[in-house]
Amino acid sequence: MHPLPGFRDIYPEDFAIRRYIFHTWRTSARLFAFREYEAPTLEPASLYEKKNSGSEILEQLYRFTDRGGREVALRPELTPSLTRMLISHAPSARKPIRWFNIGNFFRYERQQKGRLREFSQFNADIAGESSPTADAELIALAIHILRSLGFTPSDIVVRLSSRSAWLDFTNAQNIPQNLLPELLSIVDKIERDPPEVIQHRLIQLGISPEALYQFINSPPEDAFSTLLSELTAYGCSDFIQLDLRIVRGLAYYTGTVFEIFDRQRSYRAIAGGGRYDTLAHTLSDGSLHLPAVGLGMGDVVLSNLILQTPHTLQKFHDWLSNDLDVEIYLILAEPSLRPQAISLVSQLRSSGYRVEFPLTTTKVAKQFASAEAAGARFALLVGSEWPRVKLKILAQRKEIELDSQSLPQSLNQIIQNLKTT
Repeated sequence: MHPLPGFRDIYPEDFAIRRYIFHTWRTSARLFAFREYEAPTLEPASLYEKKNSGSEILEQLYRFTDRGGREVALRPELTPSLTRMLISHAPSARKPIRWFNIGNFFRYERQQKGRLREFSQFNADIAGESSPTADAELIALAIHILRSLGFTPSDIVVRLSSRSAWLDFTNAQNIPQNLLPELLSIVDKIERDPPEVIQHRLIQLGISPEALYQFINSPPEDAFSTLLSELTAYGCSDFIQLDLRIVRGLAYYTGTVFEIFDRQRSYRAIAGGGRYDTLAHTLSDGSLHLPAVGLGMGDVVLSNLILQTPHTLQKFHDWLSNDLDVEIYLILAEPSLRPQAISLVSQLRSSGYRVEFPLTTTKVAKQFASAEAAGARFALLVGSEWPRVKLKILAQRKEIELDSQSLPQSLNQIIQNLKTT
């Protein structure tokens, strides 16, 4: 049997890359003083209709009627859930609110390279701050994550745009505001649809293709001056490219928007986000004004890029060598000492060591083979010399005799000595 289309089985040997990414996400978010939270995986379907996500998201919902007769949906994104939570939390919270989440999301969309129907995503949002300094902080967080994974400006580009700039364009061209969503939909497809199709759609809307392409090719840098200055101060300018073709597909964005790609454009966007200053006002029926900016980064494209980029793959392997599933494999050479061995295992685990041992009586040679297969750093031999035990450093084929009564302390010292040699 196989999983459903767009879903995946992740075996333990493959799960390491996800653990590595999650560790980097969480560590980076905490360095930037974000606090972790969670929201339900299942939400009322009306939440996505009310927040004006756009027709694409609504068409991709995993949606059904539950046993209580409620129309519900598996969450395709987190922003509406977060905004709902903020509506009740924000009035008494210290501003700005800095929250992050790591969770699973679901979209019933066509499968393609780097795109699945269930995926994990890192989300970080700053609410209660309208200044572009908040936008810069969030983009700097995204770049910090990618740098921590080993990516450089030669690998990654942050394509920066603004919904506000497009609003200014429509005003300058006397384009009715009700045409803005359709215009943005055309711009969003400029890199995918043939030029003649784009030109035809623009003319149908009464928009000059020449004026539009001139605007794209000459972005108003003054509109981004504060944001660009902040990002330069963060040391992030080498990653940044102004690109007004980036508009993001979700309808609720109001200001800065950005997407992050690998330079070779091997995949869809690694991450994206933007400012959504009116969503809380919409969902609260006008009772709360809470400017906000958010970031989302998925695991599928990111893991693929890490594994296919030599220097990021090496960094992953370096991390993995210090995050062993098994640090110590206890080898029981004398079955009558099983109670003492289990007590020793318990002590070691209480001291923070990851320990495995044979659950049934097995030949010593087979136990050593199991230790090697588990990737253990040490084999701990409990035999007839008890209460003395032998510690074997497997990579060095070196053996040390120790007193079992002081084993955790002795082991700590041995590991420290190994790190300095």
